[in-house]
Amino acid sequence: MSLQVEKLEKNMAKLTIEATAEDFEKAIKVAYNKNKGRFNIPGFRKGKATQAIIEKMYGAGVFYEDAANEVIGNTYEAAATESGLDIVSRPEIDVLQIKKGEPFVYTATVAVKPEVTLGEYKGIEVEKASAEVTDADVEAELKKVQEQNSRMVAVEDRAVENNDTVTIDFEGFINGKAFEGGKGEDYPLVIGSHSFIDTFEEQLIGKNAGESCEVHVTFPEEYHAKEMAGKPAVFKVTVKEIKVKELPAIDDEFAAEVSEFETLDEYKEDVKKNLAEKKQKAAETENENRVVEKVVAGAQMDIPEPMIESQTRNMVGETEQRMQSQGISLEQYLKFTGMTVEMMQEQMKPQAIKRIQTRLTLEAVVKAESIEVPEEEVEEELKKMAEQYKLEVEQLKKYMGERELANFRSDLAVQKAVDLLVAEAKFVDAAPAEQQEKAE
Repeated sequence: MSLQVEKLEKNMAKLTIEATAEDFEKAIKVAYNKNKGRFNIPGFRKGKATQAIIEKMYGAGVFYEDAANEVIGNTYEAAATESGLDIVSRPEIDVLQIKKGEPFVYTATVAVKPEVTLGEYKGIEVEKASAEVTDADVEAELKKVQEQNSRMVAVEDRAVENNDTVTIDFEGFINGKAFEGGKGEDYPLVIGSHSFIDTFEEQLIGKNAGESCEVHVTFPEEYHAKEMAGKPAVFKVTVKEIKVKELPAIDDEFAAEVSEFETLDEYKEDVKKNLAEKKQKAAETENENRVVEKVVAGAQMDIPEPMIESQTRNMVGETEQRMQSQGISLEQYLKFTGMTVEMMQEQMKPQAIKRIQTRLTLEAVVKAESIEVPEEEVEEELKKMAEQYKLEVEQLKKYMGERELANFRSDLAVQKAVDLLVAEAKFVDAAPAEQQEKAE
């Protein structure tokens, strides 16, 4: 294998990779052995025809595609390592030469991690986050606990109102024909949640339990299923049950029920104490975020587009995992919201860029400050993680693999960089409201 590296604009690079004619021939042989059972050749039992016979009947290039994939799979990783580039995207492959008896040549266009020019990052001044607990905070916490201890009560003496939870059966039709994915039974729907398209929920207001009705909606013009986009639809809906949330009174009895205290005043004091601890931690996190954001804002870098695309794909994958843990598939979410994966990626792009900028800036601080993580610290953190997963440290290392272990070490170094930035920062108290108004 031979390699040529060409650096392109905007932190892109092109690798030209050449595999020998012998390696390409071996790959064709692998492709033949993999696929020979698919060919029915007169006079031969299935899978018994020779490579030469198959190539004569179907053309010399019959195995080229699989052979190309074989060669690329065998050579790209080694070429990427040999290039010495810090590659941060999937390669875009373009085959330049593919012919029996000659070298196999292809290019891989990749994004390269951009260089970061740091601005001021030590001793920067930021407004200190408040950790004060107000009476309003305590009341909000009490209301949250009140909500948690609410119960859903069936309503039988009135029709559906906004904020009710209804249980419905429904089936959707376009031009009188039922469409795929438009049917549901015993579906819980909060009126006013706007989880269904158009004015679906509003049209259920005023309906009674046991009542059936038709709901008329129009799918959005940009709806991901093109055969439904912009079309009017009719849903046949049966309201099976109406429920309303019933909240308990916030009094001494409530306090005794939800806590170890007998009176509401005692419970409030405990709530205030716990909130103070939480707000202190939240303020520390906010202070950290403010410092990092200011350092990132002062840094300069040119992020290649494929790096952003890769990040948005990862973020969609994270979203899909969260949905699955809640019993919702990505396909269902897209169907009911009228979105596509591409639309999700576009929405996530600003956050993806922010994530990349933050990571690259912190890695630049690690480099500028020569931050290293002693092996004993790495082992200690791995031990903590292993305990969480109930594994031995060596088992965990085996599961993680070299690449993930390297990322783990990098994460620890980045956190040290954050700690350094916060330790060096100058925190100033927020100005009084009157001064802020004058300043504005």
